Amino acid sequence: MFTPVSTRAASAYKRVNVETGVDSATPHQLVVMLFDALQQYLLAARGAMERGDVALKCQKMGAAIRVLEEGLRSALNLEQGGEIAKNLDAVYEYCVQRLTMANLKNDATGITEVMDIIAPIASGWKQMNGQPQPAQPLN
Repeated sequence: MFTPVSTRAASAYKRVNVETGVDSATPHQLVVMLFDALQQYLLAARGAMERGDVALKCQKMGAAIRVLEEGLRSALNLEQGGEIAKNLDAVYEYCVQRLTMANLKNDATGITEVMDIIAPIASGWKQMNGQPQPAQPLN
């Protein structure tokens, strides 16, 4: 699902300004760092929007979009990741579009929607802890 080459992923993570531990992090940890940064940028953008701080809002929205585009989407391996990678790519693309419109229309609900979409993905990724998860039987 994700590219096996951690140097490529680390490069993408550095481009989106995720700090501390990038060089020594595993690919799994890098994705966790991206999700954490994305959440922080979205919270800051929403707060700036609510306060009417246009410059900060635009800066944080841009950073969030870069995390989605240059970090999470670029780390996906669409050839080997199968349907899951393709679905994640579509979700991330939708989030970028939604954030772009939220930024243009000064719509805090758009930011909240993206946060609600990303939260379960981030939570699931963090729970995996870098280990492949066995399939659960259907009851």
